[in-house]
Amino acid sequence: MGLFLTYLKSYKKESILGPLFKLLEASFELFIPLVIASIVDVGIENGDKPYIVRMCLLLVALAVIGLVCAVTAQYFAAKAATGVAKNIRGSLFAHIGTLSYTELDTVGTSTLITRMTSDVNQVQSGINLTLRLLLRSPFVVFGAMIMAFTVDGSAAVTFAVTIPLLCLVVFGIMLASIPLYKKVQGKLDRVLGMTRRNLTGVRVIRAFCREDEEIEEFDRRNEELTAVQKFVGRISALMNPVTYIIINLATLILIHRGALQVHHGDLTQGEVIALYNYMSQILVELIKMANLIISITKAVACGHRIEAVMKKQSSMAEGSLTYGNQRSEPAVEFRGATLRYAGAGENSLNPVNLSVRHGEVVGIIGGTGSGKTSLVNLIPRFYDVSEGELLVNGVNVKDYKTDSLRERIGVVPQKAVLFKGSIRDNMRYGNENATDEEITRALAIAQASAVVAEKEGGLDYEIEQGGKNLSGGQRQRLTIARALVKNPDILILDDSASALDYATDAALRRALKESLPGTTVFIVSQRTASIMHADRIVVLDDGEVVGMGRHEELLEGCPTYREIYESQFKKEDAQV
Repeated sequence: MGLFLTYLKSYKKESILGPLFKLLEASFELFIPLVIASIVDVGIENGDKPYIVRMCLLLVALAVIGLVCAVTAQYFAAKAATGVAKNIRGSLFAHIGTLSYTELDTVGTSTLITRMTSDVNQVQSGINLTLRLLLRSPFVVFGAMIMAFTVDGSAAVTFAVTIPLLCLVVFGIMLASIPLYKKVQGKLDRVLGMTRRNLTGVRVIRAFCREDEEIEEFDRRNEELTAVQKFVGRISALMNPVTYIIINLATLILIHRGALQVHHGDLTQGEVIALYNYMSQILVELIKMANLIISITKAVACGHRIEAVMKKQSSMAEGSLTYGNQRSEPAVEFRGATLRYAGAGENSLNPVNLSVRHGEVVGIIGGTGSGKTSLVNLIPRFYDVSEGELLVNGVNVKDYKTDSLRERIGVVPQKAVLFKGSIRDNMRYGNENATDEEITRALAIAQASAVVAEKEGGLDYEIEQGGKNLSGGQRQRLTIARALVKNPDILILDDSASALDYATDAALRRALKESLPGTTVFIVSQRTASIMHADRIVVLDDGEVVGMGRHEELLEGCPTYREIYESQFKKEDAQV
């Protein structure tokens, strides 16, 4: 937890003043039983109404002062807790942005979301409670015992016996429940992960009529979480009855002994009432302390989980070179490049040797899972090659600064993702200084000019989160235009025209060739019509390059390509 103490350094004043005002409140609270004792022994016994009124006003004054101190302490504690949580959340988000795809795949999206939300909230709650109660509760417990000894030493022995018993019960239950609370958090992670998976893939689940199976699986995981929560809840539920039994027995002994001492004149009725009030204060504070420690334990567990993510470093070391404006041939070169994903048993890409010139259009085709996306993901260094080398503009990609490399590469991923905001804002995502003329040109190349023209407001048209108010083809064309606004040296279209009709797809390819003659283009597709006019076509099958050449050459010499081509064009002929 040392990592999070550094965040508290920014809130030193609040971290000191919060507990300090809580101790002041507790100090005033410890004087209340003595005031009540004086009211009984002096005011009521002597029938002195003015004295009773003065003491009651003193009680009100103590209550008001205590309230002011409590509110002030809460203000400083809340300010420190929310400030630390804000800084942790910001640092965590920024750190996640530095991780490579390998770490993101390993940790998992649902886990990272839980760390950013639930875990940070638990840490915030733990800091808040710590600043308010960690010093106050022990102070009141031992302060009440000391005050009880000042009232009557013999009667206060009951406190000396009761407090250890209460501590034994409270901390015993706490120690038993701490591991279970950690288990609960792990079960909660799995439920959240499944929930996210179901919500993300709800259309697939419905398409395959898997609702009942998914509901059954969710119910099973939810029951596991509920069972653990119930079990730890039963253990925690023992705290109140057991502590109340001990405290009530102690109270009975205290009153019995006090009554005898009152009878013999060794103790006054007011002093017995004061001792009883101190006993009640001790009970309340011990229960607060137990709940506090459980909350702190949860916060520490969540803190360790956050810290584990913060300590996770990217497996890709940052290079030192800046991508230069001067071009050198080849534009992209694979030298025996292989790729094996973390935890995988075998390579997803076996040695690839490929040299691509500037301005060349390369088509990449193959069956599902053949390694097409894996191959192009190596170029912007989303993943590092496991063996061999990958050179861009004559330099190993590992030697480049990551941002410098990716600024010159435009990537259109398989899934078209648009962000909430205007079309203009989305187009400027890769180039903040892009003018409307540059955006309009990119839209024209991407065959998206008509999409913008038909929308109310044009470039100011508001896109919903994920582009939900656009069709699949419109989203794909806008994502292609967004990549073109960067004016990249290398453009990667990863199956990004799958939702386009053949006429629009052909117009897009023609516009790319005419408008971007110096840009190296990689077109990943499962449709031979999308890549048959490329300068070169790479055919992949199960991570192996099984063919390379032009369309006509591959039809004659590559059975895999010929099979894909014939199956698709026969299907089209059948539809005519």
